[in-house]
Amino acid sequence: MADAVRLDILARSRVSRARLGRLVTPHGDVRTPAFMPVGTRGSVKGILPDLLERSGADICLANTYHLLLRPGPEIVRDLGGLHGFMNWPRPILTDSGGYQAYSMADLNRVDDDAVTFKSIIDGSMITLRPEDSIAVQNALGADIIMAFDDCPPPLAAEAPPAAGPESGADPVDPRLARVLKRDARGRKQFDLRERLRVANERTVRWLERCKAAHARAADQALFGIVQGGTDPEARAWSASRITAIDLPGYAIGGVAVGESPEDIAAVVRHTAPLLPDHKPRYLMGVGYERDILAAVLAGVDMFDCVLPTRNARNANAFTPTGQIRLRNAKFASDLEPIEPGCDCPACIGWPSTTGAPSRPFTRGYLRHLFLAEEMLGPILVTLHNLRYFQRFMGAIREAITKDDWAGLVGRFPVAAPALVGSGVP
Repeated sequence: MADAVRLDILARSRVSRARLGRLVTPHGDVRTPAFMPVGTRGSVKGILPDLLERSGADICLANTYHLLLRPGPEIVRDLGGLHGFMNWPRPILTDSGGYQAYSMADLNRVDDDAVTFKSIIDGSMITLRPEDSIAVQNALGADIIMAFDDCPPPLAAEAPPAAGPESGADPVDPRLARVLKRDARGRKQFDLRERLRVANERTVRWLERCKAAHARAADQALFGIVQGGTDPEARAWSASRITAIDLPGYAIGGVAVGESPEDIAAVVRHTAPLLPDHKPRYLMGVGYERDILAAVLAGVDMFDCVLPTRNARNANAFTPTGQIRLRNAKFASDLEPIEPGCDCPACIGWPSTTGAPSRPFTRGYLRHLFLAEEMLGPILVTLHNLRYFQRFMGAIREAITKDDWAGLVGRFPVAAPALVGSGVP
């Protein structure tokens, strides 16, 4: 039986492992390397599907955990599956729900059979087994579905400080802070390296169960997930066992839970070449430009992250030289758009029905919207950030064909640290 998705490699870099490709899916083709916006509950917050497509996105991601809790997979299935439910005709990927069950629930238990957790909706106890995760994803109907895995806690990480809207730090995902706080308590109860070993072995067994339970292999591609933390030997062990199970694609998981950019790059450079060359490689949950570029140079094809949308809702806009914090008082009278030269609706303005020239939304106006808590502010900055990441991925795809990595970081200086240690001249 042919795989539900296929990666056609169209070009390769001569100085790195980067490759340009086309991911063929039942709902259309995806240009790779690709960045997938995250539509957690079946929508990218505040953004109409047409605007999401116009941002340049070929594929988006939805969250199994949240859709399981509300409205429930049966309702999504009866309303046309995710594609009809979201009114998004293009490809969709769903994660397994396991990480959210672990990180979001105040009460959870993980054993060899399942994750048991308390619903954040009504407090009821829910047991999620590998078979349950696959059944939910089969009902949701995404083109790519993820195996249910056991993501181990980081071997060494401390909870980052909270970031307020005026701070210079990026907003911290509350889930990450909760995970790291819980892990800090857990260190008194078990050895983290032993927990890593258990998670690796459990992830392989759960993948076998996922594949056996998968009822729609003809039109939904199941991807396996390589774990192993920052330990090269554990990563190699996991990659060997996971790729021994024949699947349409494979992912690198567990590298967005508190590691440094250097550790993320090292893990990906070590792990990506261990995955099959002719199948898509997906780095889960990583979204800073330097991390994406480092992974592309290592041979990764797919990315997702909440950074563009979550940071936008906190008035943080991405630009080629770094994020700008639009709540900052220095922007109060600023007449410039977020990023001069960007072609997003926030930076060039909305087409007028009267034929009058469109005008950009100024930084000063955007700052006012956030201070006044007007919903238009997060929408406009989300549109900008979504378009920014698609422009960045387009520039990466262009750089692969020309091997012009210096030109790429000249256009996007914020990504320049990725070239350190990459072997690219």
